Amino acid sequence: MSKVTAAPPSAPAAADEHHLAKDVLGLPQVLFCIVTGAAPLAAMMFNVPVAVSGGGYAVPAAFILATLALTIFSTGYIEMARRVTAAGGFYTFISRGLGQVMGMGAGLLIAFCYIIFAAAVTGVGSYFASTSIDTWFGINVPAWGYMALFLALMTSFAWFHIELTAKILGVALVSEVLALLILAIGIIVSGGGPDGFSAAPLNPANIFDNDAAVKVFGAAAAGVALFGAFWSWVGFEMAPNYAEESREPKKMMKSATYGSVIGLGIFYVFISYMFVTGWGLTGSAQAVKAQYDGKIASAFYPLSDKFVGGGLTTIIEILIITSSFACAMAFYNTGSRYLFSLAREGVMPKALGRVHPTQRGPVNASMTVSAIVGVYMLAFVISDSSTLASLLKLGTWTPLLGVLGILAVQGICSLAIIRFFLTEARDGFHWFRTLVAPVIGFLAMAGACYLLIDNRAGLSGAGDALYIKLVPWVVLAVYLIGIAIALYLRVNASDRYQNIGRFTREDEVEVMA
Repeated sequence: MSKVTAAPPSAPAAADEHHLAKDVLGLPQVLFCIVTGAAPLAAMMFNVPVAVSGGGYAVPAAFILATLALTIFSTGYIEMARRVTAAGGFYTFISRGLGQVMGMGAGLLIAFCYIIFAAAVTGVGSYFASTSIDTWFGINVPAWGYMALFLALMTSFAWFHIELTAKILGVALVSEVLALLILAIGIIVSGGGPDGFSAAPLNPANIFDNDAAVKVFGAAAAGVALFGAFWSWVGFEMAPNYAEESREPKKMMKSATYGSVIGLGIFYVFISYMFVTGWGLTGSAQAVKAQYDGKIASAFYPLSDKFVGGGLTTIIEILIITSSFACAMAFYNTGSRYLFSLAREGVMPKALGRVHPTQRGPVNASMTVSAIVGVYMLAFVISDSSTLASLLKLGTWTPLLGVLGILAVQGICSLAIIRFFLTEARDGFHWFRTLVAPVIGFLAMAGACYLLIDNRAGLSGAGDALYIKLVPWVVLAVYLIGIAIALYLRVNASDRYQNIGRFTREDEVEVMA
């Protein structure tokens, strides 16, 4: 654990501007922040069709594999989180396990990924807002208009206390989960779709060369199915990012992380199985094709119409908008906390490491995230301003880049956990939790990265697009830029270099004592 030399009497007030609000989030609030980042409704309505296009009716099996992989990864991750509590998350963990150079590369990459995730999900929500409001009221506002509105709202919330954001995320989460459960119950009560209740969707072997995917889409791609599954969990690892603002963070990290991974896994398997059951084995792929051809706005809407009624469909149409916004806001908050952590430790402009004087949130970092998200979305709008492009380009291409970056960082973090417990924290070493589980986690993430890169043309539907071709190279470039920054600091500013990934909540206590 790093130490901070006691400061003179005037220092605490100055240091206070770099400290987040303490002890304001309990376990329910942290779970709301995490699980809403995963956005169950948006994950199902956006990612299930993507996964079906690659794995056909075997989507539930893809979610089972992803649940197992992420649960095993979480075993070592939780042990690390119980030892190191800081808003830096992956950045802090990798810095402590593999050193400042690797940590800085990961810190810059993960911040970049979360920021563009906020933009991607804003694009998805804007697509649904534009199409639904046009259907309901005949008011045709292009998706980019809603993008501007959603970004303005996220920016406004950043000025308020994190507890307000957590409450908003909690309401959105409960509402969308209830809506999906009602749909699932309706399918069960009706006895399922044309093929009844089959065990085939739960068989992992059916992810590969799925006959329904081949029949409808002309090919099957396990990488596409697994991408849709893994993308659904992005954000599950956010618990350490809220450690400084949580009550008893070391105690709640295990419950928050396992609760989000396993809880989401069970829910995703159940809902995706109900989706496939409702449509039938081949029918699910045909429904997704109809959605991608623009014949229906979502493959979920006809299901809710048939098994429950139009009232639920309308509710889902509303909730997909609020769910996407809540998800984007969760990513926005996490991205700002990564920038805040980097700035507080002197590797980015110090102004980004200051908090609001009364609300104690990272307001300067948040405003920077707003600017980056705005410019990023504007670039997509200039390229293609159509409403459909906000879903199929901004909302689909961006996650390819972001998920690859996240999976790569998770793999590196697995190695960092192993080294940390073999060196700095030998007393906490456990043969399975801090060695075998991280090794399995690393191999799972490496395999998922390979499948994503290999299948990125099919995933995007635009293999010739320069953006898609550059996806792996952009991830590598951002990581190398972070490494270059660390190497520069090591030579020219050794004091700042030593601070990389070293600020923890315990340091704050020592400074303020």
